[in-house]
Amino acid sequence: MPSWTDDLRFAYQPVVNLTTASVTALEILARPETGDVLAEARRDPRTDAELAGLAVRAAARHEALLPLHVNVFAATVAALPGLPPLGRAVAETGRRPWEITLDVGPPFGDVPHRTLVAGVSELRRQGYRICVDGVGDGDLPLRLLTRLAPDLVKLDATVVAGLPQDSGSRAAVAALRHLCDGFGALLAAEGVETERQCAAARGAGAQLAQGNLFAPPARRPAAAVFRPAAAAAPHPATGPREPRIAQFVQPAALLPLSASAERVRTLLTGSPGISSVLLVDSGGVPRRAVHRDRFLLSLSGRYGHALYADRPAVKLADCPRTVPLDATAWEVLDVVAADERSRTGDDVAVVDGAGRCVGVVHLADIVRALAENRVEEAARLNPLTRLPGSDTVNAEVDRRIAIGRAFALSWLDVDGFKQVNDGAGFAAGDELIRSVGRALADAAGGRAARIGHIGGDDFLVLTDPDGPDGPEPIAAAVLDTAWSAGGLPVTLSLATVVCPAGSVTDHRQAAACLAPLKKTAKSLRGASWVLSRPGAAFQEVRRGASMERAPGAGGGVPGPERAPGPGKAPGPRPGGVRGATAPGGVRRSGSHQPQPYPAS
Repeated sequence: MPSWTDDLRFAYQPVVNLTTASVTALEILARPETGDVLAEARRDPRTDAELAGLAVRAAARHEALLPLHVNVFAATVAALPGLPPLGRAVAETGRRPWEITLDVGPPFGDVPHRTLVAGVSELRRQGYRICVDGVGDGDLPLRLLTRLAPDLVKLDATVVAGLPQDSGSRAAVAALRHLCDGFGALLAAEGVETERQCAAARGAGAQLAQGNLFAPPARRPAAAVFRPAAAAAPHPATGPREPRIAQFVQPAALLPLSASAERVRTLLTGSPGISSVLLVDSGGVPRRAVHRDRFLLSLSGRYGHALYADRPAVKLADCPRTVPLDATAWEVLDVVAADERSRTGDDVAVVDGAGRCVGVVHLADIVRALAENRVEEAARLNPLTRLPGSDTVNAEVDRRIAIGRAFALSWLDVDGFKQVNDGAGFAAGDELIRSVGRALADAAGGRAARIGHIGGDDFLVLTDPDGPDGPEPIAAAVLDTAWSAGGLPVTLSLATVVCPAGSVTDHRQAAACLAPLKKTAKSLRGASWVLSRPGAAFQEVRRGASMERAPGAGGGVPGPERAPGPGKAPGPRPGGVRGATAPGGVRRSGSHQPQPYPAS
């Protein structure tokens, strides 16, 4: 009797690393020639698990040595803990579970979430890597995504198709990249058909991609793959930051610890692209590393082959250099620098939490990434203060908004800076700006704060909303200092908007909230500080005196007459804010200083 497997074929599509322009894995796609096996697999978990096992066996027949992506439905993972049919296929073909990524796909809505999370945990315990597939066009709740904490998230092709022309889609992908960074996942784009889509996906934060642009699904693993220009520049939505090595991991050539030197030689001579071989124990932990050039040089010497060919390769191997998957590029350089100079160019093995090898990183990729990262970072620095510009602070504001974290954004400038330059000279003005920048940087040191120099005499300060990492210590550091330029006293004005989680949608809205606060601060005499919240009916004056009245005793100076904003009614004082309420919707607290220059 014919079996449903008789008319089943598989196709292979490469997964491309957009950072290194290399093929990192093969996704195996079922292609039934008759019948509707995929519909049956969706209904029957056991059929789906058998299909996954057949995919692994098919890859073994083609001697596909790259890591594999195998598709399973979410319901299958929940119904069959551990996927026994897949486990048998992995064992029979000599594959290791950590070489296989399970693409868990929709539907998710009808699957008990607790059971699915438990199923994923069991697969992860066995060593499989987990990918959540079809994100953006399915029924995957955000809460379930964070509970699954996958190693990889794949964007649905329908989302990728709209990226070049849809700014909203690009913003959503950038936010998803922030989320992936939070639990250590990589972001992949599926269905990439054009170079514009590839560029848009990479620009929005995707690190891996697959689609017909690179190679269409084929019965044999593609020999010719379109490789986009390598791009190690940092994700633009986040600005320059220290690269993590997860995005540079390349497939590793693994052999058992007992492998002979002849077997290693055969692998190296048959695969010119392999620069090293890792010898691993039964648990996949790298125990020795064979460097291509040194190994082949030893065998090519006089009597070398006769001496070593039949002996274990460990005789010609070195201790492996390893780093965890969540390491940064600088940590890789630390490992390289601590080793012998003769091994500077050796690959570094990347291991997971259990010590199993998941790939290697090449030193050239790491050095290039760090160099481009520093170039990009330098381009963003203000040449006068060496502080980053507004892009860096804005990106961090958007990141905090995306993850639901409260923050305080402050805008600082020098009062009457044009008059400072006109009266004391531009050199004195430049020195004043440098001094203010240094004071801000020193005050932010050791705190969860970001300082940005917008340009001229304007600075941005991003902090937590309150506490030791709030704006108060930084405000005190700059407002309590007696500033001068060319021997003339100078004062500063500070405006702060405290944004609870969900109160603003992006950095533009937060910046717009600062404008009226800055106007109030500039209307006060002396060093001034005005604080409020988005949509609040009142502004609190923490420093500064009214220009309309003489200073009173004890700093209790009423503020300028200001009415609440349109449609606003006086409301309760924001939490953590002190000071009396002055007429006109302005709260007063703090002291004042004389202001020699008129407000700009």
